[in-house]
Amino acid sequence: MELENQTDVLEFLLLGLSDDPELQPLLFGLFLTMYLVTVLGNLLIVLAISSDSHLHTPMYFFLSNLSFIDVCFSTTTVPKMLMNIQGQSKSITYTGCLTQVCFVLAFAGLENFLLAAMAYDRYVAICHPLRYTVIMNPRLCGLLILLSWLISVADSLLHSLMLLRLSFCTDLEIPHFFCELAQVIKLACSDTLINNTLVYSVTSILGGVPLLGIIYSYVHIVSSILRMPSAGGKYKAFSTCGSHLSVVSLFYGTAFGVYISSAVTESSKKTAVASVMYTVVPPMMNPFIYSLRNRDMKGALKKLIGRTSFL
Repeated sequence: MELENQTDVLEFLLLGLSDDPELQPLLFGLFLTMYLVTVLGNLLIVLAISSDSHLHTPMYFFLSNLSFIDVCFSTTTVPKMLMNIQGQSKSITYTGCLTQVCFVLAFAGLENFLLAAMAYDRYVAICHPLRYTVIMNPRLCGLLILLSWLISVADSLLHSLMLLRLSFCTDLEIPHFFCELAQVIKLACSDTLINNTLVYSVTSILGGVPLLGIIYSYVHIVSSILRMPSAGGKYKAFSTCGSHLSVVSLFYGTAFGVYISSAVTESSKKTAVASVMYTVVPPMMNPFIYSLRNRDMKGALKKLIGRTSFL
């Protein structure tokens, strides 16, 4: 009997990070705490920016979108993991797995493009300060967000639809805490050449182009800063880029770490643990990076918390 005709009842097993029963309560508490911190921190950023008129600028417009996407990114993977730990179950339906693949790809792609848009914003602010308000107008900012959504959603739908053509064998165990595209493809019985070719080619383009854009922007930013005559001007310029550079380093550093770990080790468990670093840790750390290094953001958060306490 063809498995292709039974995909509506097919289930995958998410093996998670550990099989040790004694570690499950610890993992549940750890990831629940990280998820709550991620959601609370990023929602505070969004609320602080929307409630403070001084922060209604392109830089903070992109930041609020990044915080919203971080909440969505974490919500795509962590709650299902917590449900499986709490219910002592490892199953995820075929439909649920493909849906998770689709959303993970979409939100990861969005974060990638948003970081590039934020780098371009800093490039214009530092290299062309007199033309900043003209170039970074609301229409361009909205267009950059719209293009990011369209490209990311199209990419995620493409990969998800290509998964539908695959049939799967009896070994349906995914050595991960969520349905990662590469791990799902490995379980297929049918030919996966087209899928793998698509993954490597599209990921290289959609991942490489924004990264090259970020590098190009910062090469010009650093060059412009070094030509500034005053030390105060240099410090101010570097400080406006520090938070973004920290987030970029965290996102791409952890992503490359996962890629390298999967290439040099055959242990799926180690790869799964490494994947936590780019799916869970960056969304949790981003609010701290932007709030601790940004005076305007600190002020807006204090006003928001003070207003909430008063109410």
